[in-house]
Amino acid sequence: MRTLLFLALVVSPAVAAEWTISTFAGTGVKGGGGDGGPATSAQIDNPFGVVRGPDGAIWFCEYTGQRIRRVAPDGTISTIAGTGEKGYSGDGGPALQATFNLPHELRFDANGDLYVVDMTNHVVRKIDMKTKVITTFAGTGKPGYSGDGGPAKDAQFKQPHSIQFGPEGDLYVCDIGNNVIRKIDMKTGTISTFAGTGKPGETPDGASIVGTPLKGPRSMDFDKQGNLWLATREGNQVFKFDLNGGKIFHIAGTGKKGFSGNGGPAKEATLSGPKGISVDAEGNVWLADCESHSIRMVDMKTGNLELIAGLNEKGDGPDGDPLKCKMARPHGVFCDADGTVFVGDSESHRVRLLKKK
Repeated sequence: MRTLLFLALVVSPAVAAEWTISTFAGTGVKGGGGDGGPATSAQIDNPFGVVRGPDGAIWFCEYTGQRIRRVAPDGTISTIAGTGEKGYSGDGGPALQATFNLPHELRFDANGDLYVVDMTNHVVRKIDMKTKVITTFAGTGKPGYSGDGGPAKDAQFKQPHSIQFGPEGDLYVCDIGNNVIRKIDMKTGTISTFAGTGKPGETPDGASIVGTPLKGPRSMDFDKQGNLWLATREGNQVFKFDLNGGKIFHIAGTGKKGFSGNGGPAKEATLSGPKGISVDAEGNVWLADCESHSIRMVDMKTGNLELIAGLNEKGDGPDGDPLKCKMARPHGVFCDADGTVFVGDSESHRVRLLKKK
């Protein structure tokens, strides 16, 4: 009986059985070819962040491909930014002629312009979608932790990872090398530290947002109620930030690295370097659990952590049953408005699509 119960908790078959998985972009071969043709026939290079743009297309960044690519509603792929070379150049000119240094995530603002975290350039860059001109929006290009209270363009970050716009329109940045979340006021351009102390530490349940340490703040999203959700990489946990109440609540992960607890209470489960987070329309919290090569989901109705795709074994596919589909260190996850879920299956060099049957 104990063995059967353990297996049930590991595979979560009832929940995962509601889903199918397929390839949305990429062939599984690392590369940068295929522009102008079907995304499923194109080569892509380590996709990380994925998002739907205001134009209805799916956009993603290629971490080691040093490009931003777009899949149109008709399935055609194109390159929007980046030459494919590593560097930090092109500001003030066409985004297609710019170079990046490990772009990690991308988001659109309310005006439809695109923001990209250029991680090891230690900056956030902006692409004006009307002119296609790229500029540096925040950061000096040198690693550090400075600039709070002044213009974001004069501030220093240390390997920023995730960005997201909050309900008030301001830009939040996971400044993971400094173990803080920074906030940029989009009206004034002023930057401040929103959460974290600058040093890694435990984050107690119910603690105040101000003055409480974080351990590797990696990826974040906002829900419909305006709460910020955070996945910590080194901390192996998920937290909800109640912006109105000023408190942090522990939602998932014991803090130890592992792959246990699927089908059971999320707080008692172990995570393995979560590197992507997205909240769906029903309030469920999806995780790209990178080092377990899986996609896991906190069901907010039950409080349980469910395994949806992957099997804690690095590989590539096949499409179909998500619990038989091996993945390779997924970093990106994005819940679309219609309930579908896109996955940046990074080292499989594919963007995958999860759909309910």
